Amino acid sequence: MAETPAETFPAEDIDALRRVLDAVPHPIFIKDDQHRFVVLNQSMCELMGHRHEQLAGKTDHDFMPKEIADVFRRIDQLVLETDEINENEEFIRGNHGEVRTILTRKKRACLANGTRLVIGSLSDITELKQREASSRLLFDSNPVPMWVFEKSSLRFLAVNDAAVESYGYTREQFLAMTLLDIRPAQDADALRKMAGTKRDSYDTGQTWRHLKADGSLIDVIVYSQRFQYEGRAAAMVAVVDVTERKRANDELRRTREFLDTIIENVPAMLFVKEALTHRYILMNRAGEELLGIPRDELIGKTDYDLFPRDEADLFFMRDQEVLRADRLQIAEEETVRTRSNGMRDLMMKRLAVDSDDGKNKYLLGVAEDITERKRAVARIAHLANHDALTDLPNRPAFAERLNFTLERASSNSERFAVLCLDLDGFKDINDVFGHSAGDELLRKMSSRLAAAANGAFLARIGGDEFTLVVADGPQPATAVALADRLLETAAEDFDIEGQNLRVGLSIGIAFFPNDGTTAATLLSNADAALYRAKAAGRGVFRVFEADMDRRLRERRVLQQDLRSAILRKELMLHYQPQALVSGEIIVFEALARWRHAVHGMVSPSKFIPLAEESGLIIPIGEWILREACREAASWANPLQIAVNLSPVQFRHGNLPALVHTILLETGLDPGRLELEITEGVLFDDFSRASSILRRLKTLGVKIAMDDFGTGYSSLSYLQSFPFDKIKIDQSFVAKLKNTPQSSAIIRAIVGLGRGLSMNIVAEGVETSAQLDFLRAEDCNAVQGFLVGRPHPIERYARQVGRYEVAAIR
Repeated sequence: MAETPAETFPAEDIDALRRVLDAVPHPIFIKDDQHRFVVLNQSMCELMGHRHEQLAGKTDHDFMPKEIADVFRRIDQLVLETDEINENEEFIRGNHGEVRTILTRKKRACLANGTRLVIGSLSDITELKQREASSRLLFDSNPVPMWVFEKSSLRFLAVNDAAVESYGYTREQFLAMTLLDIRPAQDADALRKMAGTKRDSYDTGQTWRHLKADGSLIDVIVYSQRFQYEGRAAAMVAVVDVTERKRANDELRRTREFLDTIIENVPAMLFVKEALTHRYILMNRAGEELLGIPRDELIGKTDYDLFPRDEADLFFMRDQEVLRADRLQIAEEETVRTRSNGMRDLMMKRLAVDSDDGKNKYLLGVAEDITERKRAVARIAHLANHDALTDLPNRPAFAERLNFTLERASSNSERFAVLCLDLDGFKDINDVFGHSAGDELLRKMSSRLAAAANGAFLARIGGDEFTLVVADGPQPATAVALADRLLETAAEDFDIEGQNLRVGLSIGIAFFPNDGTTAATLLSNADAALYRAKAAGRGVFRVFEADMDRRLRERRVLQQDLRSAILRKELMLHYQPQALVSGEIIVFEALARWRHAVHGMVSPSKFIPLAEESGLIIPIGEWILREACREAASWANPLQIAVNLSPVQFRHGNLPALVHTILLETGLDPGRLELEITEGVLFDDFSRASSILRRLKTLGVKIAMDDFGTGYSSLSYLQSFPFDKIKIDQSFVAKLKNTPQSSAIIRAIVGLGRGLSMNIVAEGVETSAQLDFLRAEDCNAVQGFLVGRPHPIERYARQVGRYEVAAIR
């Protein structure tokens, strides 16, 4: 069965070709090898007196008398078989019944698929035939620019009015020029080659460039005919200006190429299907890469050829829904099984599109691969509720679970427990073995705790702190049994980077509803129980007790008040003297005191540990040092001033720089400042502390070891750092009368100081007998109530020379 014209030429190609040919002012047509009209331009349609839709697909026999139509068919067949250009004068009947003489030129064209076509152009030469004697007038008055040129010299022999008007040259200028003068220089060789051919037929299909008088270039199609002009070999030329048409075609081509490039490089899959068959007719590169199917294998196939039937059924159903609704449909998600990328999640948009003629319908689809985005969202959601290090639920997740459990227990009159856990000794492992070892320990501990929790909700809320919600089983038995299991599993050694490490575990437990009916209260009370477990020696669990909570709350309130004690000027300094055994005062030690607005005087043994625990000792210690130096600098008698330093001050900030700054601010001689430390400073981080002490010594201040004999490595510290003074702890002095070992220890320390050339001060001296013993052992100096109690400096105004200063002024 022969192909139909539509199968030979797709409708969109026919439309495009018609728009191009419509710009040609004379009739043009294309027939297939069955002698049917395929394409006719507007001029041809007007000549035949019918619309294109009435002519397309018809033959000459549908419009002409049989004898004329038979002649046309024989000529067409000759052209198809010989590939020769055929030129004939033919007669047709016009719109009003008149007979017209038409000069028809026909030529064969072959498509890439082997289809042969007849391309014909018509010129109505009725008037020309009727007025051959007036051919010159026809030439001159032709609206198409025309000229005659000599083949050998390419000189213009005649030009018509249209050429003069169109090109802007005068007739005299034309006749003095050659064809080369209206061509760009780079086109000269091509022109000579074309002019040298011996063909008598029209040369069409090629676009040339012509140069007008104003220097502008135009695009033209040239039609030429060889003939004898006044006895010379010449050619007559007709020129059609296609500049605008070519510009439009070029723009259309560029637009199509641009759109093709855009479609090809869209980062989302873009495809087109035929609505009737559901076959793919377009797929861009992103779609090819996503599906893992080569386009030459995909084009022309349906979803049933490419995907499992259940997926293909789903795609078909959604395609049909769009085609029926004729509107944009957005599927929330579609999952596609690809060849090389596994299962992919797509966000699909479909749109039904009609062709230009409305006869065909297509389905346009755009699919964005959201697989990684969904995974990222899932990861973010997971990270938002889980600890990055251990993958346990984090603080927000724990709060959500606790509130949920609380609501359920309140509604059902149930009991549950909240456990707060803290690792014992974790900081030491971090400091000694590094944070990587600490992180690995936390991961392994989390795994152990999760296994021992046996379904209880376990969360890491920060650092080495964990919490559990125990909602199943009878309480308190279930929570207590779990606490025992947790302590047992934490007690085993951990293999961390080749080291066997061990940490303990302290646990605090609070029960709903006995110990609280809100999440905040339960957590606070479990934390209070944890605090008591740590105070009890660690490695144990404690259950919340109301009295314990009261004491803890009082401690926290006091700690809050301490934060503003400096601003409210509630802190003050008292000064306690140190004296030689002969009785001469040589040093005053500055001691902090706190007069609370409500509670009165608060014991240093109570607020100093609070300050160290909370970090407030940093600003308080700075205030003490600055105030003591300022006071000592005002004394007329240049006695030394002693100030205690906390181990916390060695771990934070730049202590040597602070001391240097305060000495400069107050004007105190560095040799008068004595800084007292305990062995705890060196035990925390000996290398760092030793370096800080050496920098302090460089400033010229003196360093004293306080509470000597109560630490762990006293002798090694004395060997490593040249202290200026050793202070014997008061506990040894207090036991002189009843404990012989105390006198032996004091005697050994004094001898040690003498051997190391260090001054020795005995603390806590309260009786003459104690003083006599120390004098007999050759102890340098003493400090205690026997010498003087701590008082405001006004009590010791005479000793520091305040009265003398006033007298001088």
